[in-house]
Parts: sequence; C-alpha cells; structure tokens
Amino acid sequence: MYGRDPWGGPLEINATDSATDDDRSRNLNDVDRAALSRPLDETQQSWLLGPTEQKKKKFVDLGCIIVSRKIFVWTVGIVVAAALLAGFITLIVKTVPRHHHKNPAPDNYTIALHKALKFFNAQKSGKLPRHNNVSWRGSSGLQDGKGDSGSFYKDLVGGYYDAGDTIKFNFPMAYAMTMLSWSVIEYSAKYEAAGELAHVRELIKWGTDYFLKTFNSTADSIDDLVSQVGAGNTDDGSTDPNDHYCWMRPEDMDYKRPVTTCNGGCSDLAAEMAAALASASIVFKDNREYSKKLVHGAKTVYQFGRTRRGRYSAGTAESAKFYNSSMYWDEFIWGGAWLYYATGNVTYLDLITKPTMAKHAGAFWGGPYYGVFSWDNKLAGAQLLLSRLRLFLSPGYPYEEILRTFHNQTSIVMCSYLPYFNKFNRTRGGLIELNHGDPQPLQYAANAAFLATLYSDYLDAADTPGWYCGPNFYSTSVLRDFSRSQIDYILGKNPRKMSYLVGFGPKYPKHVHHRGASIPKNKVKYNCKGGWKWRDSKKPNPNTIEGAMVAGPDKRDGFRDVRTNYNYTEPTLAGNAGLVAALVALSGEEEASGTIDKNTIFSAVPPLFPTPPPPPAPWRP
Repeated sequence: MYGRDPWGGPLEINATDSATDDDRSRNLNDVDRAALSRPLDETQQSWLLGPTEQKKKKFVDLGCIIVSRKIFVWTVGIVVAAALLAGFITLIVKTVPRHHHKNPAPDNYTIALHKALKFFNAQKSGKLPRHNNVSWRGSSGLQDGKGDSGSFYKDLVGGYYDAGDTIKFNFPMAYAMTMLSWSVIEYSAKYEAAGELAHVRELIKWGTDYFLKTFNSTADSIDDLVSQVGAGNTDDGSTDPNDHYCWMRPEDMDYKRPVTTCNGGCSDLAAEMAAALASASIVFKDNREYSKKLVHGAKTVYQFGRTRRGRYSAGTAESAKFYNSSMYWDEFIWGGAWLYYATGNVTYLDLITKPTMAKHAGAFWGGPYYGVFSWDNKLAGAQLLLSRLRLFLSPGYPYEEILRTFHNQTSIVMCSYLPYFNKFNRTRGGLIELNHGDPQPLQYAANAAFLATLYSDYLDAADTPGWYCGPNFYSTSVLRDFSRSQIDYILGKNPRKMSYLVGFGPKYPKHVHHRGASIPKNKVKYNCKGGWKWRDSKKPNPNTIEGAMVAGPDKRDGFRDVRTNYNYTEPTLAGNAGLVAALVALSGEEEASGTIDKNTIFSAVPPLFPTPPPPPAPWRP
C-alpha cells in the first residue's frame, strides 16, 4: 500500500506494521530486557534516577563575611605574591648604584655674572638691607642731603658710590642703571636661569628709588636737579676733609658732604636720568604703580633737559674733572628712545628721528672715537636701540629713512670692532683699544662686547644670518667670537694669566683701589688721615671686593697691582654695568645662547600704521 508522503514521494506501509498492540508490547519488553542486560552510564542513570545531590562547597567564615575557600586562597596568594614582588623591586632600587642626572655646571660667564652683580651690593649707600650679602659693609651716608634748609629735596640717602671713593656721581650712576635695565629687558630669561633676576631687579630699584629723590618727581615740571653728592677735588692743595682727601670706610664718614645741583644747562644729565627711569619702568611693568611713577619722573626730567640746554659739567663744575660730558645730543636720542619704548608716545619718536638731531649727535661724523660706547657717548647704543625698532616693527614712512641710517651706522660700528679692518688697535694679548691706549680700557671693551652680542642676537631673531662690511658678508657668529675674545681676556685669557674680575679664577688683583675693601672691619674707627696707612700698605686688601672689574692693563698688556694707582686697580659702577650686560648676553648653554625677548620692550608701543608717503610732484616738461 502506498500512502501520500507529506514531504513528497510515495509512502509504503508494510503489513507487518499493522501488528496488534499486544504484539507491540511484547516486543518492547523484549527490548527492555535486552537493554537492562548491560550497565548504564552516568547520563543514562541520571535519566532514570533524576539529578544527583551536589557536593557541598567549603567556605571560610571571616566573621563579618563568608567567602569561598577557593576565592580566599587565591586572594591571599595574590596579595602575598604582590608583596614579595614589591619588596624585591625595593631591594633592587636601594642596592643598585644610582646615577644622578645633575644640571650641567654653570659656564664661566654665568659664574662671573654672579660675582659682577655682587659688586653693586658693595657699592650701596644708605640703610642696607639684611640680605646685602657683603659682610664688611654696613649702612652709611645716612645724613646725605638732610638739614639743607630751603632745598627742593628732602634727603638724598641711598644710591651707589661711584668707585673706590664715596662720591655719588649721578651721571655715570644713571648710565649704569640704564645698562642693567637694558640687559634685563633683553635677557630676563637668562637672568632667571642663572637665579639672578630678583637680585638684579633689586639693584636697579635701589638706584631708581634714589633718582626719584634728586628732583621733584611728582611735579610736571622742575627747575632743579641734583648732579652729585660729595666732593673730591684736591687740586688746589686744600686739606679740607672730602671724599678724595680722606681714606675712610663709608660707615665712618664724619665730614660734610656737599650736594651739587643743576638749575641751568644739564641736558645730558637730565636725559640720561630719563633713560634710567624709563628703561626701569619696563623692567617693573609688573608693578603698575611703581612703573607709572618711574614713567612720570622720566617725562618730567627729560622735558627739563630739553628746555634748559647745556652740559652739566660745563664751566667750573667739579664733575668736569671726573666725568666730563662731551655733548648732550646723544643723550637726547638715547633718553627719547627709552621714553618712546616706555610710553608708546610717538612724539618722542618724531623728535629723535629728526635728521638734525642725528647730525648734532655725530651720527655722520666718523672719527677716531666713533662707535665707542660709554658713560659719556651713548650714540652707538642709541643707534642699536633704534635699529631694533626697524628690524622687528618696521614702522615705515616717515621714520624708515633715518632708521635705515641708524641701522647702517650700527653695521659699520660692528665692522669696526672686527680685527680685519684695523679701525682700532689691539694689544698683543688681543684686547681692543677703543680708547686708543689711554688708561682704564676694560670698560670700553666690555661695552663693545655687549653691543656686538646683542646685535648678533637681533639679527638671529630677525632670521638674518649676518651683515655686510662693504662687499664682504660676515655671519653673526663672527660678532659673538669678538665678544667672547674680549670677555675671555678680562676673565684671565691674557698674557699675564690674570683675571681682572676680583674673586674670579686663581689669580686676580689683591690691592684694589677701594676704601671699604682696604680698611679692616675691626671695630676701630680710622679718621680722615688715619686710613692713609691702609691706602699705602703693601699688604693685600683685608676685604675682598668680589665681582669688581678693575680699570685694567696698559696698552702693552702690563698691569701693576698697586692700590695707589687707580688707573690700574680702581673699579667703577659704569664699568661693571657694561660687564654685567656682556656676561648675561654670553651666558647659558651654547645652544640656548642668543635668545632675546623680542616683545617686552614693545609692550607699551601701539600698532604702527605708516603714513603713506606724499605723492610725487606733478610732471613738468
């Protein structure tokens, strides 16, 4: 029989499949007996008997919690293993020799910088702070300017003594503060890396606080200005006690210290003081109130210098013997440039970029002293300062022509420093004779080293690889080589193998022409003439005036370490300021050297929108 297969195809049904239920049951019983004749596996037994009883898990009672023994064992094992591993690592760390990665040792320029700054601490006048860090110095000059009835000043306590004497000459002191401020503005990161930024700022403020006392700095106009505290002229044979006739510790001064004022022509002094205050206002721009006070004082004293024309050292002024000023036009450009940077007032830029101003300052004269930057002549520094404006801001018309002239003249000055052109002689040891063989050459060499390094840094920052000297192109590295050669000479790379920076290196001057350093601090007060025995002593100074750069060798590299010869052994504020500036410019790692702060000096300068030049004159046949 065939039935229908629901999946398709025939379905065959056998006759045997129609057996009765009894037959089917008998057959099943036969199958069961056959199946039971062999043993059942566990699965089959579970079918028949149902689920078997599971084994009891073992637990650990921890009191507050019950956990599986297996989890507990694993946890304890992991903790123990971790403790063993940590102990092993600690043992290795403690037993293996350590390799400390110390900062690289400071270079010679940085070491010398620390010392050169310390000289200013030794020169402080007034009430000294506890942290002055010169053990043999104390407060002095506490009566300066006091008791002068009818004077425009209240007191003149503070400031710095100029050199080995105790006179406060405001003209070179203002120049020294300007130089320190300029170096901070350009190289604040290097000062900070050397750990000296706070120190040099404190030194600058010590000077500017004093300057604000030397005229009515809160007024908009003034009629008088202090130029000097103390006296030192002994040419007339006078035996009256003064700062040169007497040889006394500053702390023991008991003679009258006269105050010299200027109410007529003192344009050079006023403009230099304006430069000091204006540049310091940029240094202290984070102290808004103090910076504003400095700017106001700078404006006032600069205007005084502009309206009362004349040299502060003209006529019979005592300062003519010690710090005679040759002109005041260079200070007008110098002070005006700093006021422009400090205020952003374009009036100052208009003034100092007049061609007549540059002509009067000697920008086109040339001559044997052209390019010699010093406390007297600021032209080379002012031209470099204004070249900076052209390099980084390019103010364009109407300033471009005169700024290009300043830039070109700066390049010429830099060429004159190089040995290839023989503009200046050199000693056999390599010291450039910028003062043409006259005494005290080191301050001029240090100033030139600073200008050369700074100009090379300006060019590098402007992505300019060098400059032209006539048809010849020189890379900026040539300028740095010149600067290093001069500073290295000062630090001991010279025929005498002597460092002219006191306290630097194994050999340096021991008979420095300096009153405070030459008289022992032994609780004995030596009077005016009583200190002469220390002046004339052949023994080394009992106090080391660390960081003082002495006047230097002669034109044959000779040097006499004699206290009574100031042309060899006397240090000055102006000289040390130039040295500090050069040292910080050269300091630091070789790959980091040359880094200047391009923008801080321009922080007050507004965006410049150059005026278009006038149209050409109409064409005529």
